[in-house]
Amino acid sequence: MTLADARARTPVLRTIVHRPRADDALLAAALEDFGRFSPMVALDPPHGLMLDVTGCAHLFGGEAGLMRAAQARAGRAGLQVRCALADTPQAARALARFGPGGVFDRDVARPALRRLPVAALELAEKDEQALRRAGLKRLGDLDDRPRAPLAARFGIDFPARLARLLGDEDVRITPHRPPAPIIVDRVFFEPISAPEDVERVLSDLLADAADQLDQASQGGRAFQAGFYRIDGATRRITVRTGRPTRDAGAILRLFRERLAALETPLEPGFGFDQMRMAVPVVERLAPAQTGLAGEPPGDEDLNRLIDRLTARLGPEAVLRFQPLGSHLPERAARTVPASAPADGADWPAPSPEDPPLRPLHLFNPPQPVETLAEAPDGRPFQFRWRRVSHRVVLAEGPERIAGEWWRAPDQKTRDYYRVEDRQGRRFWLFRQGLYGETDEPRWFIHGLFA
Repeated sequence: MTLADARARTPVLRTIVHRPRADDALLAAALEDFGRFSPMVALDPPHGLMLDVTGCAHLFGGEAGLMRAAQARAGRAGLQVRCALADTPQAARALARFGPGGVFDRDVARPALRRLPVAALELAEKDEQALRRAGLKRLGDLDDRPRAPLAARFGIDFPARLARLLGDEDVRITPHRPPAPIIVDRVFFEPISAPEDVERVLSDLLADAADQLDQASQGGRAFQAGFYRIDGATRRITVRTGRPTRDAGAILRLFRERLAALETPLEPGFGFDQMRMAVPVVERLAPAQTGLAGEPPGDEDLNRLIDRLTARLGPEAVLRFQPLGSHLPERAARTVPASAPADGADWPAPSPEDPPLRPLHLFNPPQPVETLAEAPDGRPFQFRWRRVSHRVVLAEGPERIAGEWWRAPDQKTRDYYRVEDRQGRRFWLFRQGLYGETDEPRWFIHGLFA
């Protein structure tokens, strides 16, 4: 009824403004918090959550213990809930919304589902009325009838809806976030808050995760620690590595760096009652031969330094160059986070006897210079850059690089020269455009050699 009619009947009626956005925010917070029970958690509109607890019940003393823990958790948050646990998501939803709730084994789930009203199908109002008028008031009445007439009357998806509801067909949920390949949990009987206790649990979680990675011959590229506070707040902290690893000690040192560099410190509040270690990114990692003295091979020290800097400063602060498929020097590389996975592209390996073909420092964009050349298409013998004249004593070239016509059809051909002046300074110059290709070719300086 309308609010005016309700107040006419009950003058002392208490009203509360409906705030849908606040409801959505509360449900989103519950979604994050209930991830403590299973990594496979999803929203179940309009105001429910769906959890796939396969392999998770033993952490809480069995399925009944898990349900009691979920109900107690919701009660502490001020929520009134109805829970059901069944073999399929649709069966659990129907038992929770239209049945008695509880834990239903395979043997007792189907009889309980057959007793549910046809409203559990959540059909359109006219279809539900048609079923009731036909004397089909419970799911068992529909289950006893052939499916073909029901499909002809209520649509071809009606039999599938009924089969999913009765547990005959299983359709897995789509979780809020994809579960990580490796997940390790710790549930505490008493909350912990001391930093040394948190670090000790992190060490244990990393050791267990490393064991699972070792059994799978894999290494982790990202490790995510989840901290579940007793008041419902959830915090996730991730560290990344530049190469796959399962060294628990090295990862623990990265977490120390990351925790110390957080802009918002990790606040335990009244304590953490659960912690989780997930490894969302894994790669194949074969055993590596170390030296007789136990020293790490190759560039291990450099990789560890990069990982520590990334953990302390953030992934966007530590970058590396990655080659790209382009002949133009300014497009032949890009910067990516140092911990980003390699895309398979390799830098060309120059001969040790050859001089460097490319300078260490490039100007982007190239800077124009005034140049005097021996011939219209010859090498330069003098150029002026930044109001300073340079007499060229040595020159190599030209190295001709054509424009990428598929990017810009009007790009001009470039002739590059490696030149050296009287003071021994080496420059990388190019002439843009050939005589006949453009009216007046222009000269630019593109880089400086060391």
